[in-house]
Amino acid sequence: MEVTQTRAQGLKREFKVVLAAADLAERVEGQLAEVRAKARIPGFRPGKVPVSHLKRLYGRSIMAEIVQDAVNEANRKIVEENQLRLAMDPKIDFAGDGQEIEKVFEAQADLAFTVALEVLPKIEAGGFEDIEIERLVAEVSGADVDQVLARLAEQNRVYTAKEGEAAAENGDRATLDFTGKIDGDPFAGGSGENVDVVLGSGSFLPGFEAQIAGMKTGESRTIAVTFPDDYSAARLAGKAAAFDVTLKAAAAPAEVEIGDGFAKGLGFEDLAKLKAAIHANIERDYRAASRGKWKRDLLDALDKKYVFDVPEGLVTQEFDAVRRKVEAEQKGSGRSYEDDNTTEEAARADDLKIAERRVRLGLLLAEIGARADIKVSDEEVNQALAKRARAFPGQENIVRDYYRKNPRALAEIRAPLFEEKVVDHIVSLVKLTDRKVSRDELLKVNDEDASGAGGESLTESLPK
Repeated sequence: MEVTQTRAQGLKREFKVVLAAADLAERVEGQLAEVRAKARIPGFRPGKVPVSHLKRLYGRSIMAEIVQDAVNEANRKIVEENQLRLAMDPKIDFAGDGQEIEKVFEAQADLAFTVALEVLPKIEAGGFEDIEIERLVAEVSGADVDQVLARLAEQNRVYTAKEGEAAAENGDRATLDFTGKIDGDPFAGGSGENVDVVLGSGSFLPGFEAQIAGMKTGESRTIAVTFPDDYSAARLAGKAAAFDVTLKAAAAPAEVEIGDGFAKGLGFEDLAKLKAAIHANIERDYRAASRGKWKRDLLDALDKKYVFDVPEGLVTQEFDAVRRKVEAEQKGSGRSYEDDNTTEEAARADDLKIAERRVRLGLLLAEIGARADIKVSDEEVNQALAKRARAFPGQENIVRDYYRKNPRALAEIRAPLFEEKVVDHIVSLVKLTDRKVSRDELLKVNDEDASGAGGESLTESLPK
């Protein structure tokens, strides 16, 4: 087998591979000899089947195996002798037209093909001391705890049905049937039966709940409202609609006393224990929000500090994944590029930048993790898998079996664990400064755009 490198440009490599026809014929004869020794064919004694007959029966399938073996052998030879780290599986292109390929299968012509591949870039990662990161710290206040308590009380409020001619009023729970129409025609998602809404909660369109107030059980009326200009479903934004509404039932709210009895109803020993649990949950949420912010800042700093070429194939793969997600979100929300004040061309250009950033950061984190010998233990993977399985009550065993039988799916569990460990390692080496902020400031900055920094794991789709 003769292997010749024909291209070395950036991260792309190309090799020409030739296996002489004589070598092909020799390999075929060797395979046929093995088959002849084992073949059991009616009309022939064991080991006495003519080679020409075996060739007619098995020649093409044997040659197909030899060609595949030659491709695998060439790939191994190229990688080992050139000490390459592949970004993706090589692409194989066989030379010649149909007639040439047929001659190869008859061992009358050389087997020739090209191997095109991309290699991973060499990354010199280190020296994080010059990176400065600010960590926002918000303290949990008594008001924060009281706000959650009030929300829990509202969620667990008991309502008593109103009798007779009593009208629904603000604060009541109204049970409604309704059909919405635009220009006289019903629209998708505009109808409902036995739908509960607390009047004054702002759960429905602006002005809708206020027009329910004063209705009596069994009464029907038509309510006119206008969808907000920024409504999530772009096809409805800014449009006037009429809803034919029937009040099925109205119920008045009972007072909720927030005390030990209320806490026990939620499974806690007393109110103090409930408040402590709420405090701990809020504290955990604040830490998560803070981490989201400083992690984005860290990734931004790494993206700026380390600039290197990334494999085109990996970028294309990531770009396709980003586009699928964008298109699914558009389909679900009904929004268009025009609704977002952009064009498809501009959006695709932005998505390509996101894909390049994600691949670059993923490669960088993988390299840093490898140099620091960061590992994810099987126990950690099992704990994460158990947590994911618990999200599917009654199907836990099915979920666990699925992941354990699918290495690629299990990698989806392992990758984010590895990434978080690497991020923690890096942040331990940078200059980290704490700054106390209010709850509102913490949550505000955490809502800002985090393109390319959050969501799916950055290292999930990289070669293992």
